[in-house]
Amino acid sequence: MSASSASSGISRPRAFRRALLAVVATFGLAVTAATAATGSANASAPTPPSGWTQVFADDFNGSAGSGVNTNDWQYDTGTSYPGGAANWGTGEVESMTSSTNNVALDGNGNLLITPRRSASGAWTSGRIETKRTDFQPPAGGKLRVQARIQMPNVTGTAAEGYWPAFWMLGAPFRGNYQNWPAVGELDIMENVQGLNKTWATMHCGTNPGGPCNETSGIGNSTTCPGSTCQSAFHTYAMEWDRSVSPEAIRFYVDGVNYHTVTANQMDATTWANATNHGFFVILNVAMGGGFPDAFGGGLDGDTEPGHPMVVDYVQVLQSGSGGGTTTPPPSGNRDAYSAIQAESYDSQSGVQTETTTDTGGGQDIGYVSNGDWALYKGVNFGSTAATQFNARVASGAASGVSGLVEVRLDSRSNAPIGSFAVGNTGGWQSWRTVPANIGAVTGTHDVYLTFSSGQPADFVNVNWFDFGH
Repeated sequence: MSASSASSGISRPRAFRRALLAVVATFGLAVTAATAATGSANASAPTPPSGWTQVFADDFNGSAGSGVNTNDWQYDTGTSYPGGAANWGTGEVESMTSSTNNVALDGNGNLLITPRRSASGAWTSGRIETKRTDFQPPAGGKLRVQARIQMPNVTGTAAEGYWPAFWMLGAPFRGNYQNWPAVGELDIMENVQGLNKTWATMHCGTNPGGPCNETSGIGNSTTCPGSTCQSAFHTYAMEWDRSVSPEAIRFYVDGVNYHTVTANQMDATTWANATNHGFFVILNVAMGGGFPDAFGGGLDGDTEPGHPMVVDYVQVLQSGSGGGTTTPPPSGNRDAYSAIQAESYDSQSGVQTETTTDTGGGQDIGYVSNGDWALYKGVNFGSTAATQFNARVASGAASGVSGLVEVRLDSRSNAPIGSFAVGNTGGWQSWRTVPANIGAVTGTHDVYLTFSSGQPADFVNVNWFDFGH
């Protein structure tokens, strides 16, 4: 469901340890036939196997006719984002609403997103997205996003114009609405015209054309195993794997991997721009638009309203945690242009790892003060010079306390190639991404983050950093 155009230091007293919100695992992943195709319409989100942690889930339990939990979801309404492209950038014709006529629980553990047509012929439907925008895999780990869905049970001419979707957009899109497709889009399930097919696509790069063949993107499709997509529930999933090289994003239906996109299918900058951030999840049923038009045309008098997409659950899981105890990547195998998790250091002095509320849980390095440092071996900058450094930082430092985050290459005694100053950001888990210019760097280097301050107090936490051209 394209967002623009679719075809597709000194020891710190523990008594003063900062309060953090831990993301605790209770449920998770089981990609088996038992949770997939047919079966009950209100199965619970599956329990994870060893090594996986649930970071988000909604089973859509609640009374019949009630709306979604607005602590977890927000409604998109009207025909565009504020200031965004008309008709959601795809040519679809419906107006999205927050009415329970279009978006409601069924009382049996399911969400119904139902297109309606008024007596005058105007179409309405529903589109919701997670409030959280921080879903991404930890360094060296995996992220899995899955949902058990029955597509609108309508086929033939009555299905003309139907476009249900389960998909994700890069966090930088929210509030900007003009930076697609560079910020990345991951379509986990799309369907049109009531066809017994599911499409999976990654959108990235520039539009039109570019390294990701926009507006089509890099996609593939397959038929639903066993029962048709429309007649039964199936489990649609995306697994983003940072434990392999090249990094891979895989798409599944009922546990069958039918499409994979890898980082070496595009240049490093395009991949980094599309993946070096969190994502949010979207569920919607569009009516009409570019994708249905490409498969036999859109809405007409034969199109039947009232057929819902039925969502049993949505679940987000991760495995691996980065962290100082994780085996570092081999020398030369850290990509300067992908997020380097701060807790994945090879060695350090003075810093400590702690759980973070930023970017899908995981850890940051904290208790950072003057003279502390962390080493990251074998960072590959490639042959095109990096000139930019970005770091995700937070600070609850007292008034008047600040310091420098510095980047040095190969030795802590070498002069910094760049730095930025940071003071209080509003709290030790109040995160912001701060850019800095650096001297041009190519090749492979050991990277030191060093920290200096005129005061002895802690002044910064760091979650991740990367480099840019």
